[in-house]
Amino acid sequence: MAEEEGSRHRRETRVGDLPEACLAHAIALTSPRDACRCAAVSPAFRAAADSDHVWGRFIPEDHRRAPVALRPAAAAAGRADTKKDAYLGLCDGGVPVGGDGGGCRLWLDRASGAKCYALSARRLSLPWEDGEFSWRWVPHPLSRFGEVAELMDCTFLDIYGRLPAAAFTPATSYAAYLVYGTAQGHRGLSFPDQETAVRLGGRAPSSGALACRRAVCLRPDEAEARKFWGAGVVAPDGGAEEPRLRGDGWWEVEMGRLRAGEAGERVAPGEEVVASFEVLGSYPKRGLIVEGIEFRPLQ
Repeated sequence: MAEEEGSRHRRETRVGDLPEACLAHAIALTSPRDACRCAAVSPAFRAAADSDHVWGRFIPEDHRRAPVALRPAAAAAGRADTKKDAYLGLCDGGVPVGGDGGGCRLWLDRASGAKCYALSARRLSLPWEDGEFSWRWVPHPLSRFGEVAELMDCTFLDIYGRLPAAAFTPATSYAAYLVYGTAQGHRGLSFPDQETAVRLGGRAPSSGALACRRAVCLRPDEAEARKFWGAGVVAPDGGAEEPRLRGDGWWEVEMGRLRAGEAGERVAPGEEVVASFEVLGSYPKRGLIVEGIEFRPLQ
């Protein structure tokens, strides 16, 4: 009886005993975060989780054959580039896309592999009520693009960014962000009458056009807000959403959210996601520095 029991245990096959190709195929159906967790299970799992089969699946199909610069760690080790290196390279620096001289950059969210995009100021629709004198194009030491747009003077201010709906990773929730700075002597950017919205093909991604509009303020200033609304008057809906200072020195404010369609779901030809920023009041404005608009998956 004991001999039979021992023989049965010897015949058992554990998950780690499966061929590396089988493990790699299963891990490739998960996510980059899960692949990294699998690598910590055992040496067999690490070999499968680090394989080119796994990381090649996490790279978008239209970038699997594109050359990606070798990451410094791999170059210092003197080893050949791998699909994992290529994936991490797309996460770290990204690549220009769209064939317009780098006006749009794509990179990957490290944990999920979802596509992220940054549209440069040149790719945005900016108001030109006073001709080319409304804005000036200048290089900026903090920008990943060749130049940024600095607002010189305008009365009406609205900014639009567009990206094809098919460009987003399916079944992923995204947020759009206006990335900007301000110059010394800025004016008209502190009043809480600024609104943003994100729409899919002209349609609000939620249950109504008003539902997706949000109040924001690029340069929050309590004194300016009181002046705008009047003494003792509280701003509607508890005030505007405030911006966040990023690690790269730029400010960003969330413009809105959307949910990309499910995998295999048909996208209408030419359908676009549109992110907009608008100042409702017609008063002088200047000193806004626009770096671009980003679309990133929600964490």
